[in-house]
Amino acid sequence: MEQWYLYKKKADFQKIGSEFHIDPVISRLIRNRDIIGNKNIYQYLYGDLSDISDPFEMAGIKEGVRILRKKIEDGKTIRIISDYDVDGVVSNYILWKAIYDLGGNIDFKIPDRMKDGYGINQNLITDAAADGIDTILTCDNGIAAGEAVAFGKKQGLTMIITDHHDVPFSEQEDGSRTEILPPADVVINPKQQGCNYPYPLLCGAGVAFQFMRGLYREMEKEESSLEELLVPLAIATVCDVVDLTGENRIFVKEGLKRIKDTKIIGLKALLDVYEMGDRKIQSYDLGFRIGPCINASGRLDSAEKALNLFLETDTQKALETAEELKELNDVRKTMTENGVKAAMEQALRLEAAGDKVLVLYLPDCHESIAGIIAGRVKDRVHHPVFVLTDAKEGIKGSGRSIEQYSMFEEMMKVKEVFTKFGGHPMAAGCSLEKEKLSEFREKINANCTLEEQDFIHKVHIDADMPVDYISKELIEELSVLEPFGKENTKPLFAHRKLRVERVNVFGKHKNVIKLSLKSSQDTRIDGMIFEEEDSFREKMGTMKYITCTYYPVLNEYQGYQSLQINIQNYFFTEEEGK
Repeated sequence: MEQWYLYKKKADFQKIGSEFHIDPVISRLIRNRDIIGNKNIYQYLYGDLSDISDPFEMAGIKEGVRILRKKIEDGKTIRIISDYDVDGVVSNYILWKAIYDLGGNIDFKIPDRMKDGYGINQNLITDAAADGIDTILTCDNGIAAGEAVAFGKKQGLTMIITDHHDVPFSEQEDGSRTEILPPADVVINPKQQGCNYPYPLLCGAGVAFQFMRGLYREMEKEESSLEELLVPLAIATVCDVVDLTGENRIFVKEGLKRIKDTKIIGLKALLDVYEMGDRKIQSYDLGFRIGPCINASGRLDSAEKALNLFLETDTQKALETAEELKELNDVRKTMTENGVKAAMEQALRLEAAGDKVLVLYLPDCHESIAGIIAGRVKDRVHHPVFVLTDAKEGIKGSGRSIEQYSMFEEMMKVKEVFTKFGGHPMAAGCSLEKEKLSEFREKINANCTLEEQDFIHKVHIDADMPVDYISKELIEELSVLEPFGKENTKPLFAHRKLRVERVNVFGKHKNVIKLSLKSSQDTRIDGMIFEEEDSFREKMGTMKYITCTYYPVLNEYQGYQSLQINIQNYFFTEEEGK
């Protein structure tokens, strides 16, 4: 079920447009994103690296760079241990490249998803000690690994934790919380208590980048030499689905600005296999083309394959590896489609039975795609969703949530059912014994306070704007709002009752619908809907008028440009005026 809402936030849009030389429609869109005041509007439109906070404002960086500088100067062996997703791989690369360029004795290890599971653990620490490692440096993990970190300290290792995930806590009888930090030499995480960093919403790679900025400053090296790392940082920021506001937005803008000139041979190869060299690259490309290839490595092979691609110096080898990753991602797509189908059957059954949090068990699902499947199901049914599958020890899986439900906090309330868990309000991972599955499903639902209205998908419309207003100039001006992503979504407009003059269906799976549309003012425009034909035909029936939300684009074909709308939500009516 959907409910459409039209933003009605007030401001002097003409005045803002005049002051910043933008269309009043753009002024309205900026206000809808709660960007208020000339200073904030200016930073939103024109913010650059000079607006990124001083890294030393982040708790732990001052102590961390002093330790790391001494380790580098003394030639001590340093091992980076990261997560196996895009953010983990990129965080690892940022730390490795920066420290290597400073002359550090550095190597890396990415846990095997199937064998090691998420994050640092005692086996990885035992291996590091056996290899003569002096210092372990984590990225995008470690904040919840208290036991493993304590074990590392007992082995005589220096332990430096960099992470961005929520900090575990214990709740006192009076309702207050005490955070539980791992007993590391240094913990760098902007979400820990007492950290006054102005923008705590960085991804793991953002934290790693700021740490390296501090290290370069401490060692009196040019920070500008780190700018080549902004391209992979942009990829990680988009793919980890953190808010694209403030510093994250600037990092992505700066990375996209440099991506065509990247010196990272492996990244160039990924761009080549997707034939992106001759066109503008946007955040969509990072999130749905480049990122999934990197992720596929950690899901179906080894994430170290993706990291080694970033380190590759031979162009031909890089192209071969990039092709392999693309093929892996294609396999992953097929597996995901099959998994979603099975998961939806369970989800609808549990929803009908009254469950508010849908705990799905797919024993044959590859554990690496559990999170993707959970996200797809969540988008369709608008409930919090966990997808669990058989693992080496017990069962494990991932969850994806809706805005009204903080997944990590709710898991804290039933933490006794897990052997391991962690995450964010919107996403989490967990492991548990198979016998605990029913208990988990019952307890997580018993604690759930969501109500029926929370499961209604709310569609927020930026402006009720007839397609007659669309122009090439407006579409080009909309680009000032990019990059788009979480909390800076692509603008959504609405038009009431467009006449459907013709329907054409394209694509191997008949899931690209092209509509020839005409407004009451006789404006003609094409509309695109990406949906299976049978589903679309059932909704349309014999009706001829469509009311829809859309985003305008310039369609380019054989050198010819035409205006087009990409339709997001829609319904049909019998005739104009009804």
